[in-house]
Amino acid sequence: MSLGAVRPWRTIERRPSRKIMVGSVPVGGDAPISVQTMTNTLTTDIPGTIAQVQAAADAGADIVRVSVPDEASSAALHEIVRESPVPIVADIHFHYKRAIEAAQAGAACLRINPGNIGDARRVAEVVQAAKDYGCSIRVGVNAGSLERHLLEKYGEPCPEAMTESALDHIRILQDHDFHEFKISVKASDVFLAAAAYQQIAEATDAPIHLGITEAGGLTTGTIKSAIGMGNLLWMGIGDTLRVSLSADPVEEVKVGFEILKALGLRHRGVNIISCPSCARQGFDVIKTVEALEQRLEHVKTPMSLSIIGCVVNGPGEALLTDVGFTGGGAGNGMVYLAGKQSHRMSNDQMIDHIVEQVEKKAEQIEADRAAEAQAKDSVAAE
Repeated sequence: MSLGAVRPWRTIERRPSRKIMVGSVPVGGDAPISVQTMTNTLTTDIPGTIAQVQAAADAGADIVRVSVPDEASSAALHEIVRESPVPIVADIHFHYKRAIEAAQAGAACLRINPGNIGDARRVAEVVQAAKDYGCSIRVGVNAGSLERHLLEKYGEPCPEAMTESALDHIRILQDHDFHEFKISVKASDVFLAAAAYQQIAEATDAPIHLGITEAGGLTTGTIKSAIGMGNLLWMGIGDTLRVSLSADPVEEVKVGFEILKALGLRHRGVNIISCPSCARQGFDVIKTVEALEQRLEHVKTPMSLSIIGCVVNGPGEALLTDVGFTGGGAGNGMVYLAGKQSHRMSNDQMIDHIVEQVEKKAEQIEADRAAEAQAKDSVAAE
């Protein structure tokens, strides 16, 4: 089977949903699943916030969320939106007027939490502001901040309570003839979040924003998010996502893309396939992979690289990757290009050589894409 062959058993059928726009980014429908993160700077620190937004965008973030807790923050949002290379979502809690101010400041989307934004009248004012300034809205239900009457009705946060909260607030938006919205039903408990997302996915065709909220630190949060969101994505649920980590927002973006890449839902940068290493390794696999991850961060072209320490699995993995290196003996190993043996290379020169081969392959892929696009444009012009 060729590297680009379609494998039916790897196909994920995404849940049909309406498409909305978050600024220039389509969400839902046939649009790619977008990756989001959120700044953790003080929003009033305009240079610091812009720098963090830029870093997230450089890492591949499609959308960045910024907290707007007070009037000074909504005032700062004007400049942040103006300087941002990606659409900005304004995160609103407790005070509906911050949402109106954020819309006026140019936010592409307003994230409101039904449990703490206020009564239907206040939500209606937020909807009107979204209409007036061309914003979309995310109804963000959270297990930790459900409305009091739902907690009294169900006794505790549960999928049914979260779904009812979401549908109640969707109804308010629809009653005001507003349909540019997406929905999230987040919880820190993986089981609760997954069950709530499955219920809301069946109840509406709105685009769904995935997240396991307050997932934890880099390692714990990555695992919880991969399990929770990975299973939902595998079921076809999810149109945009944010990995919530107690870590640098750039790490959230990286983890988000890795989850999507593992499921074949997004392709960006070099996918390194490597072994955990053992006594059979012909070179230091762990240090080599660490070095290559850093050296290849600048490559955005989707491609695959296998780094395997010995010939047990090395040749087989290399058959399915664009570039590969398999450890051998006598201080050298075999370089594979396009799945085929190409030449031997010494271990001490291997890292530089692999970086060179990956960069060459990326240039070739981009040149082929450009030529294909040019050919299509020529046909369309005739």
